[in-house]
Amino acid sequence: MCSSILKFQEHLFAAAEVAYLKKIMIIDDDVCIGDMLEEILAKENYSTVRAYSGTEALLYLSSHRPDLILLDLMLPGLSGEELLPLIRNIPVIVLSAKADINDKVELLMGGAADYITKPFHSAELLARIAVQLRETAAAAQKEDSSILSFDAIRLDSSSRTVTVSGMLVHLTKTEYAILKLLLRNPSQVITKSLMLERISEDTPDCVESSLKVHISNLRKKLKSINGKDYIESVWGIGFKMNEDLTTSDES
Repeated sequence: MCSSILKFQEHLFAAAEVAYLKKIMIIDDDVCIGDMLEEILAKENYSTVRAYSGTEALLYLSSHRPDLILLDLMLPGLSGEELLPLIRNIPVIVLSAKADINDKVELLMGGAADYITKPFHSAELLARIAVQLRETAAAAQKEDSSILSFDAIRLDSSSRTVTVSGMLVHLTKTEYAILKLLLRNPSQVITKSLMLERISEDTPDCVESSLKVHISNLRKKLKSINGKDYIESVWGIGFKMNEDLTTSDES
């Protein structure tokens, strides 16, 4: 009975591990090269999917998203050069016998993450794959950090939305830029001059004479949700996030 349970648990763990395998798509009409790549990747615990033409690859990519693509250029139907610009947000490593530097530059400028000339050493290929997957993971982590929060405030810079206690707060472009700067430096007093400098790219129309009005309006909008005064005025210096939310005196 115990052995059966253990085997079942091992099966579950194995299934969970497979679910987290990185999936690499091989787009190459050369069966021998594709088989060789598949074998190399399998030994490194990568999951693979194959496409033998650019058209077949495009059809697959319309409903699936691999973690990385190995792309040959000489493909039937849609060529690698034609397919590359149609691939979005997936790192593509071009594998090609074309060694001309102009070809490499054109493809790298056209969206390829890397370019490896055939024939290549498997160790180099695996290293370059690891680099691309690591960079993709770092980018995803950075995207996650686009969420800024303070107490019940949540600012999502990817969607440019702000919520307080789960309720959407409609801010002007200037108010949003001010809040974003304050949330990135919640314990730091931001001087007026520094604030104007930092938000100038997003709101060039904001000047010192109007800054106080923008901040006052921002404070009122945030406070209207749950009664908390989130922005503190530091007399004679600037503004910061109010870390003592028991006080709500507006300066």
